[in-house]
Amino acid sequence: MEKPKRHKCAGFIVPVVLLLVAGCGGISIGYGVFIKCKAIVAEQLLRGAWSQILEGKKSVKPWPWADTSAFARLQVPALGVDLIVLEGGTGRTLAFGPGHIDGSARPGAPGNCSIIGHRDTSFHFLADMSVGDMVYVVSRSNVKFKYMVIETKVVSDRDSWVTAFTDLRTLTLITCYPLDSPFPGNERYVVRAVLV
Repeated sequence: MEKPKRHKCAGFIVPVVLLLVAGCGGISIGYGVFIKCKAIVAEQLLRGAWSQILEGKKSVKPWPWADTSAFARLQVPALGVDLIVLEGGTGRTLAFGPGHIDGSARPGAPGNCSIIGHRDTSFHFLADMSVGDMVYVVSRSNVKFKYMVIETKVVSDRDSWVTAFTDLRTLTLITCYPLDSPFPGNERYVVRAVLV
């Protein structure tokens, strides 16, 4: 009986496929390491910019090409949270930290100071917040405002009342929901606090 003929390339297919899989895996791991390093460097640059703002400089960009600047500092001591909040709630801003939604109130001012962040990075701690917890927001003039959480809830991403003006001095923290999902959803997790 005659042996079937093998194509000359048949012996190369498995190694090539394995090489491609290993290459893709290496790229994925490398990208993950790059993102983690970028976050560490960005955090240091943001803290440096925040220090300069507290020293009296008006508008300090954390890096030369930044299209945002440090807006406030958000602290939840019970959970070990200490974040620099950036101006604006765009995707580019949120890649580096939580962002203050344009047009919402300033810290301590009448109205609704609304801050948004990613559920899997800067705002992952929202899952651990409860009614009665304390949140502190430090303004650019180095005044610390103390807020107490009054509610946590899930809302539709179309519920604009979440960021609407209020008669109370309110702080609203917003992230995507479900909190443990890797996929985008059409709901938001909201933590609302009032100035005390």
